[in-house]
Amino acid sequence: MSDTRLVGQRETLMSGTSDEPDGRGTTGPQRRSTWARVLPWTLALVFAGLYATISVARFERLASWSLDLGIFEQAIRHYAHLQAPIVDLEGVDHNFLGDHWSPAIAVFAPFYRLFPTPVTLLVGQAVVIALAVVPITRAGMRHLGRWSGVAVGLAFGMSYGIQTAVDFDVHEVCLAVPLLAFALEALLARRWTAVAAWAAPLVLVKEDLGLTVAALGLVLVLIGARRWGLGLAAFGLTSFALTVAVLIPHFAAAGGSSRLSELSSQSGEGDSLLHRILSLPLNVVQSEPKAITVLLLLAVTAGLVLRSPLAIMVLPTLGWRFLSTNQHHWGQSFHYDLVLMPIVFAALIDGVVRVRRGRWQPLPGYVRAAPTLALLVGLILSSRTAFADLVNPATYQPSPRAQAAERILSRIPDGAIVETDLRLLAQLTNRTRVFLVGNTGPVIPEFVLISLTDTGQAGDPAKYAEVLHPGTTYALVLVEDDCSLVRRIP
Repeated sequence: MSDTRLVGQRETLMSGTSDEPDGRGTTGPQRRSTWARVLPWTLALVFAGLYATISVARFERLASWSLDLGIFEQAIRHYAHLQAPIVDLEGVDHNFLGDHWSPAIAVFAPFYRLFPTPVTLLVGQAVVIALAVVPITRAGMRHLGRWSGVAVGLAFGMSYGIQTAVDFDVHEVCLAVPLLAFALEALLARRWTAVAAWAAPLVLVKEDLGLTVAALGLVLVLIGARRWGLGLAAFGLTSFALTVAVLIPHFAAAGGSSRLSELSSQSGEGDSLLHRILSLPLNVVQSEPKAITVLLLLAVTAGLVLRSPLAIMVLPTLGWRFLSTNQHHWGQSFHYDLVLMPIVFAALIDGVVRVRRGRWQPLPGYVRAAPTLALLVGLILSSRTAFADLVNPATYQPSPRAQAAERILSRIPDGAIVETDLRLLAQLTNRTRVFLVGNTGPVIPEFVLISLTDTGQAGDPAKYAEVLHPGTTYALVLVEDDCSLVRRIP
């Protein structure tokens, strides 16, 4: 038998296809190629529905975090009207590009222009994230076989990083998930042009992703695509430097500082950035949230992420998170693990392939079972994450708080200027100009809507508004479910 035929048979086994007839007049490859096309998209459609259900149900029962959803809606609302992405929630006429370099969120603008509601953004994020299930499942089926690939696709779709993100409003990094997934599918297939085409737009999603693109370039260099790798690495590093040193400062408010200042500032213990870098390995071991983050990334991939050079790509994101003085960046409470999910699951696929092809296979049975183990880990974690709400009847029941909110919100006309706290913020940003309490600057709001409990105001809400804006008179309009609405009297 010739070497060419041997190689062809090996590739056939790796892709999970055969030339045997299927008993219905078509050959195996034809039938299975149909499966390969349909299954990934079917999984993506199912997951899109699940993600959207989680997000929208949370919003409808007033359980959303509110602030981040409001921030992104204000930015996208301005994009939808061909204006600069002004976010008044962060200050009067504050340009969002002065916080994060995320012009890519403008892709949501046409849909928001047609359906101007925060639900559009929640559903849009669900669809965008679910789209990444297609390349991950497709790559798994191609390299590991049909059912192992489906197991990897399911494990990815239900991964804790994705569930936590869809349970936490809307964020720009949702756009990075399909871009990374398609880029890594192309990498596993050794299609270098496609890798570069999918990876390049990442620098428009968020400033730190330029470092992720550079790490992807390093991976390409290590696996032999040196020219493409050096080009991507240079592009990623240049983009990162440009956005951090030029673009973000250009759009930042005068005298303000960007979110990147959290890296260079001293920690609560007075540690400088250099000291945190040098002590980072020991700090990760000693810090419970950081250690859990690393252990979870290993667990969801059955540990095989370490067998792939793709693991290098998680280092930029983990690096800035663990060096940050903001403790919210360290753990799993928010959306910060989302961008890591396509990387570690592509590394799982690559790790299994590398172990199978290697000469030293101490645990061949474990490697064969790795996709199933990853799926089991996903199922176990789902009992403690957002998917658990899908089987809870309370998720779909009308909320008395929502009904009370509807009554008080109906008293605020479209286009009004409103100062409010976090309770009902996201229900107003689509039709009014909204500011956070105490952050209106020179603007005098027409309405002040506050939660008496959250603000600690047990007295007269009109007097509280007058304290916020001396020389202005307010009158009580309505009190509903601990929320009070007052209106400025001309």
